[in-house]
Amino acid sequence: MRSQFSSTSLRIYASPTPHLISTPTYPLILTNLYKPQNPSEPNANEISMLLANLAKFDQLKDILTIERPAPKELASNNLVIDQLLDLFVKGADGTYNKEANYDYLSYLFADLAKHSEGRRYFLTRQEYDSVVPLTKLTVFTEHKSEIRRKGVASTIKNVAFEIDSHPAFLSTDEINILPYLLLPITGNEEYSDEDNENMLEDLQMLPPDKQREPDPNITQTHIETLMLLTTTREGRDLMREVKVYPILRETHMRVEDEGVREVCERLVQVLMRDEQGEEKADGGMTALVRNPKKSEHPQAVGGAGAWHTQEADNDSDDDKIVEM
Repeated sequence: MRSQFSSTSLRIYASPTPHLISTPTYPLILTNLYKPQNPSEPNANEISMLLANLAKFDQLKDILTIERPAPKELASNNLVIDQLLDLFVKGADGTYNKEANYDYLSYLFADLAKHSEGRRYFLTRQEYDSVVPLTKLTVFTEHKSEIRRKGVASTIKNVAFEIDSHPAFLSTDEINILPYLLLPITGNEEYSDEDNENMLEDLQMLPPDKQREPDPNITQTHIETLMLLTTTREGRDLMREVKVYPILRETHMRVEDEGVREVCERLVQVLMRDEQGEEKADGGMTALVRNPKKSEHPQAVGGAGAWHTQEADNDSDDDKIVEM
């Protein structure tokens, strides 16, 4: 079985065009949707990679509506996408299948989130467990696996293009996304008492060995998600209130990456802007500057697959963020 799967996988990976997915290979792909759920499947990681690779084809978004009974070991719903998400959670670090960690499913989720149907799924509370799917992913923004962190960061960012859902993103009673975006970009720096007291509780009194996200691409993705969340007045006010600026200042100073520094500068510019009809909003913030020449429009770098490009409406061209 392993050799047969590998042969098929290589044929699809090597194809530069989407013709294979509309041939008799497509039913085989649908069959493979059900294999990872088997806790004894030896090819679960390879199948996860295959699904992640194929997610660049729009046709694969059909899995958002496909149903099949879940194995009792998984204790999931009949909806296949629910099963894959529960696999990703329960199977981390080989706890469901000793042969698999399912990390590459995060890339599948990121590409599904480029579709409005996918974003709606990740934001809709599911009846079988009363959980919003996106909240199952947020806990992995500091996971040891770089693949998992990268795919999760990209999924969160793509879902954040649903501007109408930003109140749920920011609410501590719903998605509560800010701690999961800010903790990865925070190191072991010491802040003033005033700043520290007003930061989110999760960011106060961090241990001296706290490490910042080592991959600058993931850091940039998180900050661009924060940038998306400033689209609403509520988002801008909350970031000022919980002292996001000192974290951006330290990240800008300590991460030697042009993409990270540029998006930090752009976000601080947004937070410093006066709100219409109100007094100056800078709150002690100063613009972040650097010596290297600023590039025009950086784009966040994703993980696997071809990320869909889309620009978010914002106050100026300098604040455009692209979907991954």
